[in-house]
Parts: sequence; C-alpha cells; structure tokens
Amino acid sequence: MKKLILIAVMLIGVATYAQNKNAKASIEVDGVCLMCKARIEKAGIKTKGVKSAIWNVQTHELKLIYDDSKTNLKDIEKNIVAVGHDTKNLKAKDEVYNSISECCRYRDASVVDAHKD
Repeated sequence: MKKLILIAVMLIGVATYAQNKNAKASIEVDGVCLMCKARIEKAGIKTKGVKSAIWNVQTHELKLIYDDSKTNLKDIEKNIVAVGHDTKNLKAKDEVYNSISECCRYRDASVVDAHKD
C-alpha cells in the first residue's frame, strides 16, 4: 500500500512539473491595421491563462505567452475567430467578419491594398 501511494505521489509530481506556466507560441492571424491589432490582442489576452499577446501588423504573427495548464492554442484561436479574425487553422463566421469595421476587412483585396506601405 505504501508503494502504491508513493507511486501516485510521484506521478502527480511529474504531471505538475510537466505543465509549462510560461509556454510560448505564435500563430498566424489575418488582419490589416492597428484596429485589428487591438482586437486580436484583446481577444488573446482575455483568454484565461494568456499572459501576453502581441500581434505584428506586417507579419500577421501573434506571439503568445500562456499557462498551458489553464488554456491551449486551440482555445486561444477560438477566441480570436470569435471576434472576426481568421487564423491558419480556423475561419471566422461570415456574420462575425462582416460586423468588423470596413477598414479591417482583410478578406477584401482592395482593403489589403489600401493598407500596404
């Protein structure tokens, strides 16, 4: 019985140790302007467990620092898609995308062209 308890304690310790409280990742998120940046970063940081979310307008890269015991990349992506921005893996629903400001419509080639420079 003592051996069983000892093994259980060791397994719990290993599982706790394996969780990364400062996991780093980056995901591709579509957008075109600083309004998009604010919306994307806000959606990321509002995800429980996300400590930092910084989106680059030119590269479309969202750099994240998060506690992987509280969240995961899939949940973060879902929150970003919910505010109207596509990721490499998920696409925002058309009605949500259409609700964002016209200057943020990254699926429209003319809007993308207008934001170049």
